[in-house]
Amino acid sequence: MASLKELRNRITSVTATQKITKAMQMVAAAKLRRAQERAEAGRPYAERMGAVLANLAGSFEGRADAPRLLAGTGKSDVHLLVVATAERGLCGGFNTSIARLARERAIALKGEGKTVKILCVGRKGEAVLRRKFAAEIVELMSFVEEKNVGYTHAAQVGKRVLEMFGAGEFDVCSLFFSRFQSVIVQIPTELQLIPAKFEGTEKDSGADFAAYEYEPEEDEILEELLPRNLNTQIYRAILENAASEQGARMSAMDSATRNAGDMIDRLTLSYNRTRQAQITKELIEIISGAEAI
Repeated sequence: MASLKELRNRITSVTATQKITKAMQMVAAAKLRRAQERAEAGRPYAERMGAVLANLAGSFEGRADAPRLLAGTGKSDVHLLVVATAERGLCGGFNTSIARLARERAIALKGEGKTVKILCVGRKGEAVLRRKFAAEIVELMSFVEEKNVGYTHAAQVGKRVLEMFGAGEFDVCSLFFSRFQSVIVQIPTELQLIPAKFEGTEKDSGADFAAYEYEPEEDEILEELLPRNLNTQIYRAILENAASEQGARMSAMDSATRNAGDMIDRLTLSYNRTRQAQITKELIEIISGAEAI
């Protein structure tokens, strides 16, 4: 059985840990509000751009002169997986869930005889995937030194992806991130970037649908908008990840705080019992000594 001093030290240590987890929970709650607002504000633009591009892309279906970012290389032998995770931990299963989805996808592709390459955005995803796919990781893009990750950083990732595609290093590119739904629910998501896939047209999105005449020509517009859409989707993933990370951290720190409280209660009970047993033993020794005299 632990001594009273050991129990006191453990109670002091767990109490200090509880204060830290409570503070981290409050900080995450403050950051979550701003991150959630940014994520929700970025969704309409990304969805609207996807709807417009879907209408434009419809006229190129089956055509040989379709833009490369829309038509791809015509093959699917080499897949690039862009895995976007956080730079820091202590956020529950947030990073692990994204890495798990990417890992399952990589295993499935390799089972089909495909070549897999992995581009990691964020250190935590790279740390998880390196255990099994160290040879497949081609690059790690980390923004840990940046205070606020924004569109310029997403554009850096998009530029790297386009450079690799232009060099013929892959045929299909997919983006992995976590879509924010609530504090306790973050949904790991896979989104194909190249060849570009769109969820629906403007008519499907619920907006007022109209026929458009484009100036300049549709192929020129697509050549300009497709790279911008790739950057936009990566930026949206970064915003969704930021909100999901803070939500997951808030939930994880809340659980840690409650667990620390339960541990303090158990240690305090054990301390009181040990102290009571020690006092009782001392009284028995005193009484026994007095009777012996």
